[in-house]
Amino acid sequence: MDGGAPSVRELPQRLWPGQGGEEQHLLRSLAAAHALAKIIRPCYGPLGLQKLLVTAKGETVLTGYATAILGALELEHPAARLLRDAALSHAEHSGDGAAFVVLLAEALLAQAELLLLAGLPRAQLRQAYAAATAETLALLPSLAVRSLGPLEDPFWALHSVMNTHTLSHAESLTRLVAQACWETKELDGTFRPERLGVCALRGGQLDRSCLLPGLAVPGKPCGQVTAVVGGARVALFACPFGLVGPNAPATATLSSPAELVSFRKGAEQMTEKQVLQLAMGAVNVAVVWGHVDEKTLAQADQCGILVIQVEALRQLVCLSEVLGTPVMPYLLPPLPLGTCQRVYPQELGEGSAVVFEWEGRDTPALTLVLRAATKEGLRGAEQAVYHGIDAFSQLCRDPRLLPGAGATEMALAKILADRGAALEGPSGPALLAFAQALRSLPATLAENAGLAVSQVMADMTAAHQHGHFLMGVGVEGVVNVAQAEVWDALAAKAQALRAVVDVVLQLASVDEIVLAKTGAPPQRDPGPDPREAQERPAPAGDNQ
Repeated sequence: MDGGAPSVRELPQRLWPGQGGEEQHLLRSLAAAHALAKIIRPCYGPLGLQKLLVTAKGETVLTGYATAILGALELEHPAARLLRDAALSHAEHSGDGAAFVVLLAEALLAQAELLLLAGLPRAQLRQAYAAATAETLALLPSLAVRSLGPLEDPFWALHSVMNTHTLSHAESLTRLVAQACWETKELDGTFRPERLGVCALRGGQLDRSCLLPGLAVPGKPCGQVTAVVGGARVALFACPFGLVGPNAPATATLSSPAELVSFRKGAEQMTEKQVLQLAMGAVNVAVVWGHVDEKTLAQADQCGILVIQVEALRQLVCLSEVLGTPVMPYLLPPLPLGTCQRVYPQELGEGSAVVFEWEGRDTPALTLVLRAATKEGLRGAEQAVYHGIDAFSQLCRDPRLLPGAGATEMALAKILADRGAALEGPSGPALLAFAQALRSLPATLAENAGLAVSQVMADMTAAHQHGHFLMGVGVEGVVNVAQAEVWDALAAKAQALRAVVDVVLQLASVDEIVLAKTGAPPQRDPGPDPREAQERPAPAGDNQ
């Protein structure tokens, strides 16, 4: 064997989807997309099923939201991680649509492999898919048949977004979100979602949810100072309040117990100085996202500082937006301080919250207090509320709405299929592939609703062929989505299509998946044992 050739252990591992006797694909990422879509597909739509997840921390989560499911999955395949990250990134910026991204990307990849099997080169496939995407995005505005007026109640526009399979009182909660969004909307028509807080507390029923003036965050005061009833001056900290927790990694190298005692005393003196600086800076309310040290908390009590520990960074961001003060990474007084009239705890059912309140009716923020008997119901209601808030924020920027329930996908598929049948070259098959992938989404809605998929798709195809592009998938079959009040935001749909095609073009360019793991070093030949050489008789020629 040639000594310059790499050994098997030195070569990177190639992740072929067809290993172990499974079906091989021309697109190396298609198998991963199929596996991920198989998990998400039963949850798509308002009549989808839920998943019982056991996270890496051992927490049991019952949810039907694709965002929560994708976030809990521990994926090893790089293509699956790329698709998951694209879906979660879209959901973070648009509020929803993670399942749409995964399912449509999987369908487009499946159609792309058929085009490759037919002999279409990859370069032409990418160009044809890009052209089909541009044509699809150009068609979307022509399908927008309704808009949310500047003085119109947004309930009807938010109901289809929040009417999910996890809510038992979707209508009452949607009315509450619509009222909260309308009251926090600026006079110039802009909407800042940070000014609408969400406080989820266990206890009671979902229809007992309410609106509170000011901002309320779950939790209670940490020390003996429990309220500030006049002239609250607030500082926000995204760091430990005092010494770090006992589980924090050590960064100091200590060689003796005396050095450890000296280091501990020095750290305590530094935190005492920081608390005194807060008091001298007129801070009387400290909101902390991090560990709260007991000794530092006792000193804060002596200085009259109310310490509140929050559970999520999003709560700090909301307070920072409303109070007009930055989030500090260290225990230093911020400039400027956040101000409000009162900060006090309030018991709400089985839970408690800390309320930041202003005087008068012109309060800069409102809080939607959610109540539910179970943790799963509370989590589903909170997710639906955030979806509604994000949808209203998008409609304030672009009020145009598209037909929902798969009607827009079927209308696009019909137009693209008609144009693709009349074109020659790569553009025609690409448009037909795009149309076929779009049809898979209403088919999934019909399947999750327990309907006969073939009959529903035949009825929808016939309706759209006759120009009835408002026909979508309902509970009992094909329905007019305008009468059923099922709508999708045009901006969110367009952004989802862009996210899908971006990740599909990336995955379609993958020739092979190489796992560059460092293998065990090759074994070197130690040479003959000297003792064995002494015992071995010498050749006859050596004696001469």
